Parts: sequence; structure tokens; C-alpha cells
Amino acid sequence: MALAKTVKAIGAVTAAIAQRLGTRTGLDITVGRPEPDANAAGKRLNIFLYEAHFDPNLKNVSLDEGQRPPLWLVLKYLLTAFDDLKNSDSVQAYEYLGQGIGALQELSVLPLTPGLPASIVDALSDNPEDLKLTFEETPTDLLSKVMQGADEKYRLSVGFQVRPVMIAAAELPTYSLLVGVDYTTTPVTKIGEQGIHIPVLPSLGPTITEVSPAGFALGDAVTIYGTDLHLSNLSVSLGPVELPGTMQQPEQLQFVVRENIANGGTISAGSLPLSVGQLLSTGRRRASNLLVAHLLPTLNAAVVGPPPDVASVATIDVSGKLLGAQDMDDFYLALFKDGATVRLLDDATDTSLANAPQTQKRFVLKKTDAVLPGPYLVLYRVNGQQAQQGIGITLT
Repeated sequence: MALAKTVKAIGAVTAAIAQRLGTRTGLDITVGRPEPDANAAGKRLNIFLYEAHFDPNLKNVSLDEGQRPPLWLVLKYLLTAFDDLKNSDSVQAYEYLGQGIGALQELSVLPLTPGLPASIVDALSDNPEDLKLTFEETPTDLLSKVMQGADEKYRLSVGFQVRPVMIAAAELPTYSLLVGVDYTTTPVTKIGEQGIHIPVLPSLGPTITEVSPAGFALGDAVTIYGTDLHLSNLSVSLGPVELPGTMQQPEQLQFVVRENIANGGTISAGSLPLSVGQLLSTGRRRASNLLVAHLLPTLNAAVVGPPPDVASVATIDVSGKLLGAQDMDDFYLALFKDGATVRLLDDATDTSLANAPQTQKRFVLKKTDAVLPGPYLVLYRVNGQQAQQGIGITLT
């Protein structure tokens, strides 16, 4: 790329100034710190680049709209003269300095032709702005700082600057296709606003603050409170399942915990993440923040049966929904009487039908766990969530 040559612009500007000064004054031109040089001839002018900074007026100016702007530099130089004896504070040196100032005055705009080497022209020809040379005040404190070094001698010098000097990265531009043009046809077709597929939504999506009730069972109606709950295409995510809304208001969304989610494999009772999501026209889903909701098991019946072996007293068969998956969920049965839990049973056999998992469990009451005969209330919990129903049984 042609712009890749602009990385040599700093050296090219310096070389161009040196060449123009030498042509106009007939003096030798050196580049570097303004110090005596044993290898340099007397009767010379020295240019020293002492500072470079970024041009604040062009900081965000790009060569091509939408592309990354190049670097725009301001280069600051000092011009120092030396006489035949390599002194800079003699009448002869001052005369040479005057010649140099006069030559620079003619270069208010630094020309690239004629006479400059091709390498210099190549590095500067892509600069869209003319290189402007202007003089600067050169106070004694500036010269004192710059002259510090091995020589450490104050030398009268004149400052000038060149701007704007461009350095551009050698990278391909990042173009995109035009909006409103169908490039899949031959020839291309202008389709206008039909080609715009960036949805502009008046909201950042729903935000939820509360779930009521916090604990619910299958078939219950649940209300979610928050903001922007009236938006279109909203649905509720309860753990791994998605449920549609049944009522929407700006600050409320209601849904029903459908019975068909209790298929035994998709979801279990317990504490689950709940969020409200919006399906966008792009096919993506924008989700709200998360709240914790509690899905409760359902206990329909509890039946006392005969003991299965001599080490047992009785069996207790329970039936319902979301009673817990074997080896995956934590579930247990509690015998409750007179305001206290009398016995806790957590060793159960799943007796559910093949097409209805998590619906039936059999607990065995061992002789070592025997309780006094009488009526008890069966309580059932899965993953820390207790069924709303309590079933009464009588043990004999």
C-alpha cells in the first residue's frame, strides 16, 4: 500500500529541509544535536529535531470517512550555525544563521519538487495537507534545556516547526455493504428500507423485582412484578422450561405453571432460576435479570401397607407429581404429630409407572424406626421444597 511509506515521513521531512537549506544557502547542512563535530566541516548549518507532538486540531481527522484516522504530527526543530572554526557565537556564525533563517522564510510551504530524491517524495507525497513551516519563539530556558549534554554550551539558535506530518498504518480499510441495496441480484437492486434489519427498541428489555407467590405448585397462577412487562413476545423461563404469559401489564406479568412440564425428566421440584425473556425480530432472545422461584412437589395420596419383610413394620406408598428423581434429587417423607416431626424416612423405592416418572414412591418403616401406633400427618419435601398437601395416615 502507498500509505505504508508514510512511516518514513519524519526522516523525509528532516532530509527535505536539509536539502532545501543546502541548495539555497550553499552551506553544509548537518542533522543532530547542535555540538561541534570533528568530522564535520566548518561553515555549516545544523538542524536538530528536539520535539514531536500530535496535532490536536487533526487528532480525529480521517483520510476516509469511517476509517481509523492516521497520526498527525508537529515536528519542532532548532537551527544553529557554525563558522569556519566550528564556533556558534561569532559574527560569521550569526551571518550564516541569518542566511538559514532567510532560506526557511522562503519555505513557508515545503515543496516536494523539484530536486528532492524519490525516497523523500514517496514518503511525503500522500500527505493530503501542504507541509507548512513556521517560526517559533526560542526563549533562553528552552535553549538551556536542549543544549544540555557533553558540550553543555549555550548556542544561539532559532526554532521552527513543520506541520502536519502524516503517518498512516499499512492496513486494509474496513468497508461494508451499503444499506438498502440487494447485492444478491444481478445487477444489484435498490430495495430501500427493506434492507434495514436493525430493530430499534424503545426499551432495554424487562426487569423483574418480585415473584408472587414465591413458592408454587403445578397448575398455580404466578404473578411477576417489574418494569416493561407489557412488551411483545415475552415468555417466562422457569429453570429449563419456557412458559407463555397469560396476562400482561406494564408492571405485571402472569403465567400458569402448566401440568405438562411434569414429565419426569425435564424439571424437578426445588429452587429454580426464573427470568422473563423477549424474542427479538432477529431471532435472538433478550433476558431479564434472574430471581429465585420455588417449585413445590404435589402430594395426592399416602397409603399404609403391610411390611415387606420381618425387619419392617409397614410400608407407606405416596403418589403425586414431581416427587423426585432417583439418584438425582434429595427427597424424604416426614411423620408429623403434635407439632413435631416424629420420624424422617429418606430410603424410598420408585414405584412409578414407566410412562409417569416421579409420581409414586414407597417408603419402608423399619422396626428400628418404629413409632407408636396412632394417627400421623405425612409431609413430603423435594430438594428443600415442601408439598402444600399433608396426608393423614394411621399406623397400627
